[in-house]
Amino acid sequence: MTATTHPASRVTSRVDAGDWSALTAELDAHGHALTGPLLSAGECRELAALYDDADRFRTTVDMARHRFGSGQYRYFTHELPDLVRELREAFYPRLLPVARDWAEKLGKAAPWPDSLEEWVAMCHAAGQSKSAQILLRYGPGDWNALHRDVFGDMLFPLQVVIGLDTPGTDFTGGEFLMTEQRARAQSRGSAATLPRGHGLIFTTRDRPVASKRGWSNAPVRHGVSTVRSGRRRTLGLVFHDAA
Repeated sequence: MTATTHPASRVTSRVDAGDWSALTAELDAHGHALTGPLLSAGECRELAALYDDADRFRTTVDMARHRFGSGQYRYFTHELPDLVRELREAFYPRLLPVARDWAEKLGKAAPWPDSLEEWVAMCHAAGQSKSAQILLRYGPGDWNALHRDVFGDMLFPLQVVIGLDTPGTDFTGGEFLMTEQRARAQSRGSAATLPRGHGLIFTTRDRPVASKRGWSNAPVRHGVSTVRSGRRRTLGLVFHDAA
């Protein structure tokens, strides 16, 4: 199957059209933020259909086999579909100021250059050379255990998941789950329903949280609740490559 070529300006304009002041405020306050529509229904179907084209992917993971949950996902090769590549390139400069600000608050290094291409080259030079862009597919009874997508020392602190099916129509259940561990406190949980074609920006590993002593580091994990019925498919955009 050959994916349709999409003008970069169309995809970039959808990402740019977001209220980035409000999205940044949401990320700072909660560690995650829901975007407006990024993909049309037809584009969602196009991406979801790629799952059956094995040549598009470098590997397939059966979650039950690895005790990650239940369901399946596939990592794309570096020959990304146009939509995936363009979305990733459009999001990176928008998320970069947040990443740098979080690093400053936590007193950490901020190694991310202005260019995604340069950052990916740095990942590869450090031995992280495998594509981490992912298509996920869940059926009835499937779920994803709480985890973090850390593939090595080279890490970008934010990532994006985009819904490819309509909740309540194509599937039930399957909420996107997040837990945040606050210092000297119990974990805080949250759940989000992901509309088709919309994205959820969320914390990859940890984020800064204001405390009486300044900024503390809050580890964050994410997963998916049990799908009750139907089929749930999503696209995952990760801004670092894997070892």
